[in-house]
Amino acid sequence: MNELVIAPVLVPLLTGIVLLLFRGLDLRWRRGLALVSVVGQIALALVLTRAVADGTILVYALGHWPAPFGIVLAADRLAAWMLVATAVLALFALAYACLGTDREGRHFHVLFQLELFGLSGAFLTGDLFNLFVFFEVLLIASYGLLLHGGGRRRTRAGLHYVVINLAGSALFLIAAGIFYGVLGTLNLADLAVKVAAIRPENLPLVRAAGLLLFGVFALKAALVPLYLWLPAAYANTSAPVAALFAIMTKVGAYAILRVSTLVFGPGAGPAADLMADWLLPLALLTLALGMLGAAGSDRLRVQTAYLVLASVGTLLAAFGLGTAAGIGAGLWYLPHSCFAAAALFLLADLIARGRGDLADRLAPGPVMGRHWVLGVLFFLCAIAISGLPPLSGFIGKFLILRAALDPGLAAWVPWCLLAVVLAGGLLALMTLARGGSLLFYRATEQEFDPGAQTPPPSGAALGLVAGLLALGVAMTVWAGPLSDYTTAVARQLLQPADYVQAVMGPRS
Repeated sequence: MNELVIAPVLVPLLTGIVLLLFRGLDLRWRRGLALVSVVGQIALALVLTRAVADGTILVYALGHWPAPFGIVLAADRLAAWMLVATAVLALFALAYACLGTDREGRHFHVLFQLELFGLSGAFLTGDLFNLFVFFEVLLIASYGLLLHGGGRRRTRAGLHYVVINLAGSALFLIAAGIFYGVLGTLNLADLAVKVAAIRPENLPLVRAAGLLLFGVFALKAALVPLYLWLPAAYANTSAPVAALFAIMTKVGAYAILRVSTLVFGPGAGPAADLMADWLLPLALLTLALGMLGAAGSDRLRVQTAYLVLASVGTLLAAFGLGTAAGIGAGLWYLPHSCFAAAALFLLADLIARGRGDLADRLAPGPVMGRHWVLGVLFFLCAIAISGLPPLSGFIGKFLILRAALDPGLAAWVPWCLLAVVLAGGLLALMTLARGGSLLFYRATEQEFDPGAQTPPPSGAALGLVAGLLALGVAMTVWAGPLSDYTTAVARQLLQPADYVQAVMGPRS
């Protein structure tokens, strides 16, 4: 069963290699192979989820070298949860790209599979250096995907994205070098053991390396003040790439959660809670600035990008509570935020194509093809993102707010978190209501030029947006079992000794 752990990494890698070797194949065959691969990744993620649902931690040692000397991949409940969310989101993004976006540049499907390879590896790796490697793989693939189709705005946003992430990678290497120089290991489980037994003279270096690492992960997650790259990058890339990128910031959030609970958790001695002390205040500030940015945006895609930023703040605020209820609520909210943002990115693309030169500008314009269908989908997206019942956003925010009422938290935490989250939801509703009014209610039929009419959105494209929203409905219907699972994930994370023993063996 342990061999199953490497399968989610191998499948996209091998698919990408095959697509590259047979790049001369008809596009329909390449699309079919890519779609089959993603469906297979969903199946593998579900099988892995079932295998670890009882708390089992599966460990695969590459080359049968034992930890900490060899490279290990470890699958626990958290890794399986992230794999499922990523693969499901990727299926919708890829299916939308197959409607024509993949024709706009070369090697789209190869880069897409390599992106999934990097994402899967980042969730499964049990080694800090290999986390860096998988980060680089997914970032290199994302550079190509971001620039897919070209254009001045896209190139400029891509340049900023590349430069700032290269700086983050350099800091990651410095942090990893400090850890290895002081502790002699980069295996996460071994780091947890050695940080807990750190000698006083080495504590300042370890704390410095930990804060550097937190800065790198905060950059990947677009946490304030390291978020300025996100709005332009997400708003100017193609719609399916932006939809997939909805999970990209969550990789940084995942890394913060994994390292803060495993290496710098309560059992880390004098280095305990090193990251947690910074997380909640910065997360609340990220949520506030994300919502203000969305309210001030004049383009729907930019507005959606800022809403992604606000979702990062909400997610990390839940993680910052540091309790099983808070972390579980955040993990429940994570896939909802990805699906809702992806749906709005795809919908923004369909709206922009029907408005001619106005594109996605938030201004009154001509009536679009299938106007009422787009309006209904926009209304549902607004409900999902704002956190109104009955969609999954309401349950996610309710779980987070309930977790904030834990009497064991500092007195300021419940008041600040409730105020920022509720005010953010209200501002999101007002912002999206204004955008919907400009795009649909105030649409001006007399300005419509029949000669410049573009074909109305296809049923397949509209179906994919509706499918992403239906995932939110499904999460609502199965809210109980899913909430139980994410709470179990959180409890497992708060007992890092089980992970350490699974990776290092009973001698640890």
